Amino acid sequence: MQQAVTPPEETNKLLGLEALRFLTAFAILVFHYRHFAFVADQPVGLEPERLPLYGTFRWLHDSGAFGVWVFWCISGFIFFWKYRDPIAERAVGGWKFFTLRFSRLYPLHLVTLLSVALLQTAYFDLRGSFFVYQANDLQHFLTQLFMASEWGITKGESFDGPIWSVSVEVLVYLLFFLMLRATRLWLLNVVIVAACLAAAHLSVGELFVKVTNCLALFYAGGLAAAVRRAADTSRLRTAIEACGWLAAVVVMPLVIYVLRDQLDRFDLPLFVGFTPILLFCLSRKINLPRPMQAVIVSAGNLTYSSYLLHFPLQIAIVLCFALSGRPVPVYSGALFAVYLLTTLLLSYFTFRYFEAPAQRFIREAFRRTPDAAFRQASSA
Repeated sequence: MQQAVTPPEETNKLLGLEALRFLTAFAILVFHYRHFAFVADQPVGLEPERLPLYGTFRWLHDSGAFGVWVFWCISGFIFFWKYRDPIAERAVGGWKFFTLRFSRLYPLHLVTLLSVALLQTAYFDLRGSFFVYQANDLQHFLTQLFMASEWGITKGESFDGPIWSVSVEVLVYLLFFLMLRATRLWLLNVVIVAACLAAAHLSVGELFVKVTNCLALFYAGGLAAAVRRAADTSRLRTAIEACGWLAAVVVMPLVIYVLRDQLDRFDLPLFVGFTPILLFCLSRKINLPRPMQAVIVSAGNLTYSSYLLHFPLQIAIVLCFALSGRPVPVYSGALFAVYLLTTLLLSYFTFRYFEAPAQRFIREAFRRTPDAAFRQASSA
């Protein structure tokens, strides 16, 4: 999701954020491992403390779902880092922005949607219910097809369920583009974050909550990008860096410890307050040998594919056990390892041989459209 117009003088490869993206995706993979205990849409007899490596990965098994919030914040940083000035200065127009987003997100989404539709049909024939996500009808398929599953058109989780967070983020992308065309004042980020935090407890509906949460984290990530750009050219850079690391390493753990019995009440403010600080710290220029840089970038490239591929892979694994007449060994360390390693390996090959070629093909095909604004943006 980072293919954007990059200034020639850009030297910060954001390797720290690439590593964080991978770790966040890994957290979601671990959290969703519990799907193997599901019958229909409920985990039957699940004993979380018996899950593989629970002692080591307890916070991932129990709270890995918050990885979505970290993703949203990272997206905000990246988008403001790379798109803010080109969009505001009209170097990237609407068609260019749409092409970059569409080519990045849609090809794999379409493939996984169709795959899950087929796999869920096979699972339903065997079990008489769907696996985990139950609303797999034509109406939900159509909203999924247009990445609109979380736009309030339909209710209920369906097909490749994890795509819900991307569906919400697509709405934020649109708002991001339109607002930058109006103004690029950083004060707007502060206003949006504050407004979303103030509205966090309003009982307006699930869509409103998801969108405001995404907006708050996305624009907070944008603020982190602003501070990073300012710090990189400041004479006080060392002091600013030190304050950031002090907040991340000392203040954040201390606040979490003090609020340990009330974390559910303050989860959004804590993520909005501290995730941008972590992003600021990790976005500093990191000098590593080229082979290590390549490994980190490759790991970061696995995030979207692993996010969309792990659920269809889970259905396939469960179907294999069902066809063999054996129960799924939920508490097996071997299954845990096979699930994680297969997902990551499949994600690697998917990105290299499908996602990246599909992006290039779509961008080249869309580049041929008779759109002068697009041609101008492409040459910028």
